[in-house]
Amino acid sequence: MSETQKVTGRPSPPPMAANSVDRFFKISERGSTFGREIRGGFATFFTMAYILVLNPIILGSAKDKFGESLDPVQLTTATALVAAVMTIIMGVGGNLPLALAAGLGLNAVVAFQIAPLMSWDDAMGLIVLEGLLICVLVVTGLREAVMHAIPQPLKQAISVGIGLFIAFIGFVDAGFVSRIPDAANTTVPVQLGGSGTLTGWPILVFCLGVLLTIGLLARKVKGAILISIVTMTLLAIVINSIADIKSWGLTTPEWPDKIVDTPDFGLIGHFSLFGAFGETTAITVVLLVFTLILSDFFDTMGTVVGISAEAELLDEDGKVPNLGRVLLIDGAAAVAGGAASSSSATSYIESAAGVGEGSRTGFSNLVTGGLFALALFLTPLLTIVPLQAAAPALVAVGFLMMTQVKHIDWDRYEIAIPAFLTIAVMPFTYSITNGIGAGFLAYVVIKTVLGKAKDIHWLLWGASALFAVYFAIDPIEQILGVQ
Repeated sequence: MSETQKVTGRPSPPPMAANSVDRFFKISERGSTFGREIRGGFATFFTMAYILVLNPIILGSAKDKFGESLDPVQLTTATALVAAVMTIIMGVGGNLPLALAAGLGLNAVVAFQIAPLMSWDDAMGLIVLEGLLICVLVVTGLREAVMHAIPQPLKQAISVGIGLFIAFIGFVDAGFVSRIPDAANTTVPVQLGGSGTLTGWPILVFCLGVLLTIGLLARKVKGAILISIVTMTLLAIVINSIADIKSWGLTTPEWPDKIVDTPDFGLIGHFSLFGAFGETTAITVVLLVFTLILSDFFDTMGTVVGISAEAELLDEDGKVPNLGRVLLIDGAAAVAGGAASSSSATSYIESAAGVGEGSRTGFSNLVTGGLFALALFLTPLLTIVPLQAAAPALVAVGFLMMTQVKHIDWDRYEIAIPAFLTIAVMPFTYSITNGIGAGFLAYVVIKTVLGKAKDIHWLLWGASALFAVYFAIDPIEQILGVQ
């Protein structure tokens, strides 16, 4: 207890700010120091830098409706640029130690759900549209209303389902799981490896990567995912130099001729805001945007509250400081991600690593954002990572998202059944949209059957009606005579 507390019984006043930067970011006021903020900024970057590798791999491995793929080098540049700019803006505008980058899960929706229905420009236009709508929801105060409309167990089930979906993508991308050819005399849809067994050095790299990642996670090593990616990439380079393997996939692990290069901004600005409406049905577009908003929406709310609580920044009413600005910047990050063709950018729970190192203000974001800016010039080094070295991170992220399952009350069938369908349908149909729709419809039906229809929020009724049309679109089009 300080002398002031002993004499007056009141809390001690905050320490005097050392300079204008200290005053602006409230570094001393929040009990931090420049040293802690800098260490925290580095910790956050190294914990989430894996996205510079994973985002180009996830988006770069998919093709749009016309068979076109995005350039991995340009994707790396776009990912780093958006992360750098939006993280710094969040630091200055929101004054929270909360970094932003392309969202895992959201990029999977774009790559495997949206892009096959339209061009990449149209798909990124939907991301921009999603971000703009989130900004409108923030300004009008509707974001909280929509948040309250979705039962918490369904929100958790969505996170779990996306986690399983991401893990499945990791297993498939690495070649650990493959689809059995249609001609095969079997009813089993997938198999181990390419022929029922694990063969080849690339698969070994993946398996060792999974073991290393889960070992580091179990030991709670900070930067576990990034350490695993770097280690397995180096191992893959050594193996490839000895065995000269041709089956790595999209990226061959070979040491580049140069480490530093001029950033390629070729993808920046390539989006069509309303082009998707000309490629698929309006109801499909609406549901896709709804899915993006839902995923971005609730992940952000949970992340912002969680990071603020861990940093002890919540006020006596449990409110986040500068929440309106923080949510508006997060919505703007989605717009920036779509405009740069790097998928929707969102707040990262990995920011907790920086908080653990002492970050309490947005000053640490200047460090994290600066490191992402530096990464713009290291694209040749970042694009040598093979799928087999990066895919273990998808499995690990899947596990981390899966942990939300413990919060679901499995004894209450009116909650458990919709949650189960949400979780199961996502990976089984390779569609996040389908999983959310199945969960919503099941929830509405069960609540109605139990005579609890009045408990269902009108926004959930509206969303479920849209999903009903979505699932029945083929017979509806036949009835209406639409070809």
